[in-house]
Amino acid sequence: MVFAWGSYTKQVDVFGVPVIATDSVSDAKLLHAAGVMAEYLDNNQDGRVDDLNIIEAMINRHAFIFMSGGEFEQLIAPWPNEVFDRAEEFGQNLFSGETHPKGSSFEYGFDATLEEVLHLITHVGYASVYPQQFAESPGSDLTNAMDVARGGHFVAIPDRYPANAWYTYDDKTCDYSCMATEYFYWSLTSLLGAQSYSGRAEEVSEEWKLTTASELKSKDKRIVGLLSALPIKTLPKGRYIGTKLTITPID
Repeated sequence: MVFAWGSYTKQVDVFGVPVIATDSVSDAKLLHAAGVMAEYLDNNQDGRVDDLNIIEAMINRHAFIFMSGGEFEQLIAPWPNEVFDRAEEFGQNLFSGETHPKGSSFEYGFDATLEEVLHLITHVGYASVYPQQFAESPGSDLTNAMDVARGGHFVAIPDRYPANAWYTYDDKTCDYSCMATEYFYWSLTSLLGAQSYSGRAEEVSEEWKLTTASELKSKDKRIVGLLSALPIKTLPKGRYIGTKLTITPID
């Protein structure tokens, strides 16, 4: 299916999944986001997707990343209703200001590309392809591990988390499925070393306590065992070498 993207004027095709952007997003940031997605999907960078089932699920659901200059531009950037209606379920936004091609640092902040791109892959891909392991509903291996990490099974955000919890996200707009998506992100990126730079542990302590791989392996063996089966072994840097990623205009 071909969509008209409205004010989104350029794109990079990543194994059939579009990363689209407005003019206010630099080419460097667009290519960085596309590179991160490519590295998540082809982690050994041999030019072939590591798990064809995942990319097929994303393509079949018309998954996409959409990049803009910020919340205001995203609100005013017009696109057809058929795309807007799909964005909440199968699209993932990424703002230019939170995209850091040079990587995460205490000075400039976390490179949210690592988070937002992964959210799309896990929510649209892994959760649907491998529901016993990664479904975002109660009873999967992922959510069983999350319930332990939160100190109990909470459908809604509790007024106070148990003292022994290490995953304590408190955004009340985030439902149980959303909590599972976030838990997948925190766990995998911590295992891969994305959360261990100076000052990060203190910055996220109200939400997540295990920012290093050693802490995660020591405290959350359930999720480590689950994630160890994934083909994602190294942290994406946005410098994909498997195939050439090219920006093309959107008509």
